[in-house]
Amino acid sequence: MSRCIIFHSYSGVTRRIAKKVKTACGGDLIEVKPQKKYNAFTVYARGGYRAMKGEQDPIEPKKIDVSGYDMIVIGTPVWAWKPTPVINAAIAALKGSEGKKAILYATCGGQAGETIEIMRKALEGKGVNVAGDMVFGKKDVKDGKKINELIVMVNAAAIA
Repeated sequence: MSRCIIFHSYSGVTRRIAKKVKTACGGDLIEVKPQKKYNAFTVYARGGYRAMKGEQDPIEPKKIDVSGYDMIVIGTPVWAWKPTPVINAAIAALKGSEGKKAILYATCGGQAGETIEIMRKALEGKGVNVAGDMVFGKKDVKDGKKINELIVMVNAAAIA
């Protein structure tokens, strides 16, 4: 089963998990970045506000064609209890996603709030079947056991 791992990472935490999934499960990494980078001030002032409102940032790549993949893994940091504006835009930019399976994960310092549900609804609206999700809190990102649970989930969804 061919996979792509789509992610946005501001601090590097979400990226590290994406790389571990790629190493264990295979697939292609697609890092989505805002066209206008955030800094230590704007990430909270602008990014958090835009996340609260469910907005999208202009991103690179502008289009994400997943038609050649069987499964999509999508990872996001949590900003203001919601997915980042970058991941909101990445989901909107998906092409060829209908009928694909997806596994979602979110990384956060506290609580994930509505993050997973917002992503799930957006993907289901594009005809994607969300087969599982996982939230990584501060302690979980260092816990190899929890990351292995995500890897098992990705592999199990591939054969289900």
